[in-house]
Amino acid sequence: MVKLKLGPITDDKPVKVTIELPATVFRDLAVYADILGKATKPEASLEPAKLIVPMLIRFMATDRAFAKARKQNMQPHPHAMSGGS
Repeated sequence: MVKLKLGPITDDKPVKVTIELPATVFRDLAVYADILGKATKPEASLEPAKLIVPMLIRFMATDRAFAKARKQNMQPHPHAMSGGS
């Protein structure tokens, strides 16, 4: 069995975003979807577009620099707590 970074794709309430992908990226996405589909649900095909969100989630979750920067950005500014300027 192939060990892919993505697991089963879940449905969630979507926010519509339109993007353009280079043809080579879309072809690779279609191949990845085919492999993942066969590994998780052999009887069903997986739409390549359904992979984009889980891939982005996985990418951001494993990016340590992003996690550190996000944590720093979420901390309240010192002036915001004192009410001063």
